[in-house]
Amino acid sequence: MARPIVIAAGGTGGHLFPAEALAVALIARGERIALMTDARSAAFDSPAFANAERFALAGAGLSGRGLVSAVRGAAALVAGTFAARRLFKRLDASAVVGFGGYPSVPPLMAASLMPSARRPAMILHEQNAVLGRANRALATRADLIALSFAGTRSVPEGTRAEVVGNPVRPALAALSGAGYSLPDGALRLLVTGGSLGARVFADVVPEAVALLPEALRARLVVTQQARAEDFSRTRDAYSALGIPAEVSAFFPDIANRLSMAHLVVARAGASTIAELACAGRPAILVPLPHAIDDHQSANARALEHAGAAVVMPQPRFTAEALAELLSELLADAGRLARMAGAAQPLARPDAASVLADRVQALIAARAEAS
Repeated sequence: MARPIVIAAGGTGGHLFPAEALAVALIARGERIALMTDARSAAFDSPAFANAERFALAGAGLSGRGLVSAVRGAAALVAGTFAARRLFKRLDASAVVGFGGYPSVPPLMAASLMPSARRPAMILHEQNAVLGRANRALATRADLIALSFAGTRSVPEGTRAEVVGNPVRPALAALSGAGYSLPDGALRLLVTGGSLGARVFADVVPEAVALLPEALRARLVVTQQARAEDFSRTRDAYSALGIPAEVSAFFPDIANRLSMAHLVVARAGASTIAELACAGRPAILVPLPHAIDDHQSANARALEHAGAAVVMPQPRFTAEALAELLSELLADAGRLARMAGAAQPLARPDAASVLADRVQALIAARAEAS
Protein backbone atom coordinates (compact mmCIF):
# COMPACT_ATOMS: atom_id res chain seq x y z
CA MET A 1 0.00 0.00 0.00
CA ALA A 2 1.26 3.50 -0.83
CA ARG A 3 2.64 5.56 2.00
CA PRO A 4 0.06 8.19 3.02
CA ILE A 5 0.40 11.95 3.08
CA VAL A 6 -0.95 13.23 6.39
CA ILE A 7 -2.90 16.48 6.38
CA ALA A 8 -3.04 18.18 9.78
CA ALA A 9 -5.88 20.68 9.94
CA GLY A 10 -8.95 21.66 11.89
CA GLY A 11 -10.56 24.56 13.65
CA THR A 12 -12.06 27.32 11.51
CA GLY A 13 -12.80 27.25 7.80
CA GLY A 14 -9.77 29.45 7.19
CA HIS A 15 -7.55 26.51 8.12
CA LEU A 16 -9.81 23.79 6.79
CA PHE A 17 -10.74 25.08 3.31
CA PRO A 18 -7.16 25.11 1.95
CA ALA A 19 -6.55 21.69 3.51
CA GLU A 20 -9.60 20.37 1.65
CA ALA A 21 -8.38 21.88 -1.60
CA LEU A 22 -4.97 20.24 -1.23
CA ALA A 23 -6.58 16.90 -0.36
CA VAL A 24 -8.66 17.04 -3.54
CA ALA A 25 -5.56 17.83 -5.63
CA LEU A 26 -3.50 15.02 -4.10
CA ILE A 27 -6.27 12.43 -4.37
CA ALA A 28 -6.66 13.35 -8.05
CA ARG A 29 -2.99 12.43 -8.45
CA GLY A 30 -3.54 9.01 -6.89
CA GLU A 31 -2.07 9.85 -3.49
CA ARG A 32 -3.29 8.20 -0.30
CA ILE A 33 -4.47 10.76 2.25
CA ALA A 34 -4.80 10.61 6.03
CA LEU A 35 -6.30 13.36 8.17
CA MET A 36 -5.20 14.26 11.68
CA THR A 37 -7.41 16.79 13.42
CA ASP A 38 -9.06 17.59 16.74
CA ALA A 39 -12.20 15.90 17.97
CA ARG A 40 -14.40 18.99 17.42
CA SER A 41 -13.30 19.67 13.87
CA ALA A 42 -15.72 19.95 10.99
CA ALA A 43 -13.08 18.12 8.95
CA PHE A 44 -14.74 14.84 9.90
CA ASP A 45 -17.80 15.89 7.92
CA SER A 46 -15.83 17.16 4.93
CA PRO A 47 -16.47 15.37 1.62
CA ALA A 48 -12.80 15.94 0.74
CA PHE A 49 -11.78 13.53 3.51
CA ALA A 50 -14.73 11.14 3.22
CA ASN A 51 -12.56 8.25 2.00
CA ALA A 52 -9.41 9.16 3.93
CA GLU A 53 -8.15 7.60 7.12
CA ARG A 54 -9.16 10.05 9.86
CA PHE A 55 -7.75 10.42 13.35
CA ALA A 56 -8.86 12.73 16.18
CA LEU A 57 -6.10 13.89 18.51
CA ALA A 58 -6.18 15.66 21.86
CA GLY A 59 -5.18 19.30 21.83
CA ALA A 60 -6.26 22.82 22.74
CA GLY A 61 -5.17 26.36 22.05
CA LEU A 62 -3.11 28.31 24.57
CA SER A 63 -3.60 31.95 23.57
CA GLY A 64 -5.82 34.15 25.71
CA ARG A 65 -6.38 31.49 28.39
CA GLY A 66 -6.10 31.56 32.17
CA LEU A 67 -3.24 29.71 33.85
CA VAL A 68 -5.20 26.58 34.73
CA SER A 69 -6.71 26.32 31.26
CA ALA A 70 -3.33 26.94 29.67
CA VAL A 71 -1.76 24.12 31.68
CA ARG A 72 -4.57 21.79 30.69
CA GLY A 73 -4.21 22.87 27.07
CA ALA A 74 -0.47 22.19 27.15
CA ALA A 75 -1.09 18.75 28.65
CA ALA A 76 -3.59 17.99 25.90
CA LEU A 77 -1.09 19.04 23.22
CA VAL A 78 1.54 16.74 24.76
CA ALA A 79 -0.95 13.85 24.86
CA GLY A 80 -1.91 14.55 21.25
CA THR A 81 1.74 14.60 20.21
CA PHE A 82 2.44 11.18 21.68
CA ALA A 83 -0.74 9.79 20.12
CA ALA A 84 0.30 11.21 16.75
CA ARG A 85 3.77 9.70 17.10
CA ARG A 86 2.27 6.26 17.59
CA LEU A 87 0.12 6.79 14.50
CA PHE A 88 3.12 7.88 12.42
CA LYS A 89 4.99 4.72 13.36
CA ARG A 90 2.05 2.67 12.12
CA LEU A 91 1.23 4.71 9.02
CA ASP A 92 4.79 5.20 7.79
CA ALA A 93 3.70 8.51 6.27
CA SER A 94 5.73 10.05 3.47
CA ALA A 95 4.83 13.64 4.38
CA VAL A 96 2.78 15.72 6.78
CA VAL A 97 1.27 19.05 5.76
CA GLY A 98 0.09 21.35 8.55
CA PHE A 99 -2.33 24.23 8.03
CA GLY A 100 -1.81 26.15 11.25
CA GLY A 101 -3.89 26.43 14.40
CA TYR A 102 -3.52 24.19 17.40
CA PRO A 103 -4.89 21.02 15.67
CA SER A 104 -1.77 21.00 13.48
CA VAL A 105 0.69 21.14 16.39
CA PRO A 106 0.61 17.51 17.67
CA PRO A 107 1.10 15.89 14.22
CA LEU A 108 3.95 18.23 13.25
CA MET A 109 5.66 17.93 16.62
CA ALA A 110 5.32 14.15 16.48
CA ALA A 111 6.82 14.02 13.01
CA SER A 112 9.76 16.19 14.03
CA LEU A 113 10.58 13.85 16.92
CA MET A 114 10.88 10.77 14.73
CA PRO A 115 14.32 9.38 13.77
CA SER A 116 15.61 11.14 10.67
CA ALA A 117 15.48 7.94 8.59
CA ARG A 118 11.75 7.61 9.21
CA ARG A 119 10.76 11.25 9.53
CA PRO A 120 8.21 12.30 6.91
CA ALA A 121 8.73 15.46 4.87
CA MET A 122 7.25 18.37 6.85
CA ILE A 123 5.42 21.23 5.17
CA LEU A 124 3.64 24.14 6.80
CA HIS A 125 1.06 26.19 4.96
CA GLU A 126 0.36 29.73 6.17
CA GLN A 127 -2.87 31.29 4.96
CA ASN A 128 -2.42 34.76 6.43
CA ALA A 129 -0.06 37.69 5.81
CA VAL A 130 1.38 37.15 9.31
CA LEU A 131 2.83 33.76 10.21
CA GLY A 132 0.51 32.27 12.82
CA ARG A 133 1.75 31.30 16.26
CA ALA A 134 1.43 27.56 15.72
CA ASN A 135 3.38 27.79 12.46
CA ARG A 136 5.92 30.10 14.09
CA ALA A 137 6.56 27.51 16.79
CA LEU A 138 7.04 24.78 14.17
CA ALA A 139 8.80 26.79 11.45
CA THR A 140 12.38 25.79 12.14
CA ARG A 141 11.41 22.10 12.06
CA ALA A 142 9.76 22.28 8.63
CA ASP A 143 11.27 21.44 5.26
CA LEU A 144 9.15 24.13 3.63
CA ILE A 145 6.87 26.97 4.70
CA ALA A 146 4.34 27.55 1.92
CA LEU A 147 3.07 31.14 2.03
CA SER A 148 -0.06 32.76 0.66
CA PHE A 149 1.24 36.35 0.61
CA ALA A 150 4.51 37.84 -0.56
CA GLY A 151 6.12 39.67 2.35
CA THR A 152 4.45 37.54 5.03
CA ARG A 153 5.56 38.83 8.43
CA SER A 154 7.22 36.85 11.26
CA VAL A 155 8.82 34.17 9.06
CA PRO A 156 12.00 33.15 10.95
CA GLU A 157 15.29 33.78 9.22
CA GLY A 158 16.99 30.74 7.81
CA THR A 159 13.80 28.84 7.06
CA ARG A 160 12.87 27.78 3.53
CA ALA A 161 9.77 29.69 2.49
CA GLU A 162 8.00 30.03 -0.85
CA VAL A 163 4.86 31.86 -1.97
CA VAL A 164 2.43 29.33 -3.47
CA GLY A 165 -0.88 31.06 -2.73
CA ASN A 166 -3.82 29.98 -0.61
CA PRO A 167 -5.60 26.91 -2.03
CA VAL A 168 -9.29 27.45 -2.65
CA ARG A 169 -11.96 24.90 -3.36
CA PRO A 170 -12.32 23.91 -7.05
CA ALA A 171 -15.61 25.75 -7.59
CA LEU A 172 -13.98 28.98 -6.42
CA ALA A 173 -10.78 28.45 -8.39
CA ALA A 174 -12.95 28.03 -11.47
CA LEU A 175 -14.17 31.63 -11.12
CA SER A 176 -10.74 32.98 -12.03
CA GLY A 177 -10.81 34.76 -15.37
CA ALA A 178 -14.60 34.73 -15.65
CA GLY A 179 -14.70 38.54 -15.62
CA TYR A 180 -16.95 41.09 -13.96
CA SER A 181 -20.32 42.14 -15.34
CA LEU A 182 -21.18 45.79 -14.82
CA PRO A 183 -24.50 46.27 -13.02
CA ASP A 184 -27.14 47.50 -15.44
CA GLY A 185 -30.20 46.63 -13.38
CA ALA A 186 -30.13 45.03 -9.96
CA LEU A 187 -27.18 45.87 -7.67
CA ARG A 188 -26.22 42.67 -5.88
CA LEU A 189 -24.59 43.12 -2.47
CA LEU A 190 -23.06 40.05 -0.79
CA VAL A 191 -22.34 40.27 2.95
CA THR A 192 -20.31 37.51 4.60
CA GLY A 193 -19.09 37.66 8.16
CA GLY A 194 -17.83 34.21 9.09
CA SER A 195 -18.60 32.41 12.32
CA LEU A 196 -16.64 34.95 14.40
CA GLY A 197 -17.73 38.16 12.79
CA ALA A 198 -21.29 38.17 11.45
CA ARG A 199 -23.00 40.00 14.32
CA VAL A 200 -21.56 43.43 13.60
CA PHE A 201 -22.76 43.11 10.00
CA ALA A 202 -26.28 42.32 11.26
CA ASP A 203 -26.05 45.44 13.42
CA VAL A 204 -24.66 47.82 10.80
CA VAL A 205 -25.44 46.78 7.22
CA PRO A 206 -29.28 46.88 7.27
CA GLU A 207 -29.17 50.26 9.03
CA ALA A 208 -26.69 51.56 6.44
CA VAL A 209 -28.87 50.30 3.60
CA ALA A 210 -31.80 52.22 5.10
CA LEU A 211 -29.76 55.42 4.74
CA LEU A 212 -29.01 54.94 1.03
CA PRO A 213 -30.64 57.18 -1.55
CA GLU A 214 -33.97 55.81 -2.63
CA ALA A 215 -32.80 55.31 -6.22
CA LEU A 216 -30.03 52.95 -5.06
CA ARG A 217 -32.24 51.10 -2.59
CA ALA A 218 -34.73 50.42 -5.38
CA ARG A 219 -32.06 48.49 -7.29
CA LEU A 220 -30.49 46.67 -4.35
CA VAL A 221 -30.62 42.90 -3.82
CA VAL A 222 -28.89 41.63 -0.68
CA THR A 223 -27.47 38.24 0.23
CA GLN A 224 -26.24 38.24 3.83
CA GLN A 225 -24.73 35.72 6.19
CA ALA A 226 -26.08 36.06 9.72
CA ARG A 227 -25.80 34.02 12.88
CA ALA A 228 -28.88 32.08 13.91
CA GLU A 229 -29.64 34.47 16.75
CA ASP A 230 -29.50 37.44 14.34
CA PHE A 231 -31.39 35.83 11.47
CA SER A 232 -34.89 37.12 12.18
CA ARG A 233 -33.97 40.73 12.90
CA THR A 234 -31.73 40.93 9.83
CA ARG A 235 -34.38 39.48 7.52
CA ASP A 236 -37.10 41.66 9.03
CA ALA A 237 -35.01 44.82 8.63
CA TYR A 238 -34.67 44.26 4.89
CA SER A 239 -38.30 43.26 4.57
CA ALA A 240 -39.36 46.53 6.22
CA LEU A 241 -37.32 48.41 3.63
CA GLY A 242 -38.88 46.44 0.76
CA ILE A 243 -35.46 45.11 -0.30
CA PRO A 244 -35.19 41.56 -1.70
CA ALA A 245 -32.83 39.77 0.67
CA GLU A 246 -31.71 36.23 1.32
CA VAL A 247 -30.36 35.72 4.82
CA SER A 248 -28.70 32.49 5.96
CA ALA A 249 -26.19 31.26 8.50
CA PHE A 250 -24.21 29.54 5.74
CA PHE A 251 -24.16 29.54 1.95
CA PRO A 252 -22.85 26.21 0.60
CA ASP A 253 -22.82 27.64 -2.93
CA ILE A 254 -20.57 30.59 -2.11
CA ALA A 255 -18.90 30.37 -5.52
CA ASN A 256 -22.23 31.04 -7.22
CA ARG A 257 -22.99 33.88 -4.79
CA LEU A 258 -19.66 35.52 -5.53
CA SER A 259 -20.10 35.15 -9.26
CA MET A 260 -23.35 37.13 -9.08
CA ALA A 261 -22.19 39.83 -6.63
CA HIS A 262 -21.33 43.35 -7.73
CA LEU A 263 -19.88 44.31 -4.32
CA VAL A 264 -18.91 42.29 -1.25
CA VAL A 265 -18.81 43.36 2.40
CA ALA A 266 -16.74 40.89 4.39
CA ARG A 267 -14.20 40.17 7.07
CA ALA A 268 -10.62 39.73 5.90
CA GLY A 269 -9.82 36.12 6.65
CA ALA A 270 -7.26 34.55 4.36
CA SER A 271 -9.75 32.33 2.53
CA THR A 272 -12.04 35.31 1.95
CA ILE A 273 -9.14 37.27 0.42
CA ALA A 274 -8.18 34.36 -1.85
CA GLU A 275 -11.78 33.81 -2.93
CA LEU A 276 -12.34 37.51 -3.69
CA ALA A 277 -9.19 37.52 -5.82
CA CYS A 278 -10.24 34.40 -7.74
CA ALA A 279 -13.73 35.79 -8.31
CA GLY A 280 -12.37 39.26 -9.14
CA ARG A 281 -14.89 41.07 -6.94
CA PRO A 282 -14.62 44.55 -5.37
CA ALA A 283 -14.94 44.54 -1.61
CA ILE A 284 -15.36 46.52 1.56
CA LEU A 285 -13.27 44.71 4.17
CA VAL A 286 -13.76 44.98 7.93
CA PRO A 287 -10.89 43.14 9.66
CA LEU A 288 -11.79 41.22 12.80
CA PRO A 289 -10.45 43.58 15.49
CA HIS A 290 -9.39 40.94 17.99
CA ALA A 291 -7.68 38.52 15.59
CA ILE A 292 -4.35 37.27 16.93
CA ASP A 293 -1.48 39.45 15.65
CA ASP A 294 -4.09 41.53 13.78
CA HIS A 295 -3.50 39.29 10.78
CA GLN A 296 -6.80 40.22 9.13
CA SER A 297 -5.66 43.83 8.79
CA ALA A 298 -2.49 42.62 7.10
CA ASN A 299 -4.56 40.42 4.77
CA ALA A 300 -6.92 43.26 3.90
CA ARG A 301 -4.10 45.66 3.07
CA ALA A 302 -2.94 43.35 0.28
CA LEU A 303 -6.22 43.92 -1.57
CA GLU A 304 -6.41 47.59 -0.62
CA HIS A 305 -2.89 48.33 -1.87
CA ALA A 306 -3.80 46.71 -5.17
CA GLY A 307 -6.87 48.93 -5.47
CA ALA A 308 -9.30 46.04 -5.15
CA ALA A 309 -10.84 46.85 -1.78
CA VAL A 310 -11.61 49.56 0.73
CA VAL A 311 -10.67 48.72 4.32
CA MET A 312 -12.91 49.95 7.15
CA PRO A 313 -11.52 49.23 10.63
CA GLN A 314 -14.38 48.17 12.87
CA PRO A 315 -14.34 51.31 15.06
CA ARG A 316 -15.13 53.28 11.88
CA PHE A 317 -17.66 50.74 10.61
CA THR A 318 -20.83 52.66 11.46
CA ALA A 319 -24.11 52.75 9.59
CA GLU A 320 -23.49 56.35 8.53
CA ALA A 321 -19.94 55.72 7.29
CA LEU A 322 -20.93 52.53 5.49
CA ALA A 323 -23.93 54.21 3.85
CA GLU A 324 -21.67 56.96 2.53
CA LEU A 325 -19.18 54.45 1.10
CA LEU A 326 -21.90 52.22 -0.37
CA SER A 327 -23.44 55.26 -2.04
CA GLU A 328 -20.10 56.19 -3.61
CA LEU A 329 -19.29 52.70 -4.86
CA LEU A 330 -22.72 51.50 -6.00
CA ALA A 331 -23.28 54.70 -7.96
CA ASP A 332 -19.96 54.38 -9.80
CA ALA A 333 -19.97 51.30 -12.04
CA GLY A 334 -16.62 52.29 -13.51
CA ARG A 335 -14.94 52.29 -10.11
CA LEU A 336 -16.44 48.90 -9.26
CA ALA A 337 -15.10 47.52 -12.53
CA ARG A 338 -11.63 48.93 -11.86
CA MET A 339 -11.60 47.38 -8.38
CA ALA A 340 -12.68 44.04 -9.84
CA GLY A 341 -9.92 44.25 -12.41
CA ALA A 342 -7.36 45.05 -9.70
CA ALA A 343 -8.35 41.93 -7.74
CA GLN A 344 -7.89 39.49 -10.60
CA PRO A 345 -4.06 39.65 -10.88
CA LEU A 346 -3.84 38.62 -7.23
CA ALA A 347 -5.65 35.36 -7.89
CA ARG A 348 -3.77 32.08 -7.56
CA PRO A 349 -6.34 29.53 -8.74
CA ASP A 350 -3.59 26.93 -9.13
CA ALA A 351 -2.41 27.22 -5.51
CA ALA A 352 -3.62 23.72 -4.58
CA SER A 353 -1.82 22.23 -7.57
CA VAL A 354 1.39 24.16 -6.86
CA LEU A 355 1.34 23.09 -3.21
CA ALA A 356 0.73 19.48 -4.27
CA ASP A 357 3.77 19.79 -6.57
CA ARG A 358 5.94 20.95 -3.68
CA VAL A 359 4.74 18.17 -1.40
CA GLN A 360 5.46 15.48 -3.97
CA ALA A 361 8.86 17.00 -4.81
CA LEU A 362 9.92 16.91 -1.15
CA ILE A 363 8.76 13.30 -0.85
CA ALA A 364 10.80 12.39 -3.93
CA ALA A 365 13.86 14.24 -2.63
CA ARG A 366 13.74 12.42 0.71
CA ALA A 367 13.30 9.08 -1.04
CA GLU A 368 16.31 9.79 -3.26
CA ALA A 369 18.42 10.88 -0.31
CA SER A 370 17.65 7.67 1.55
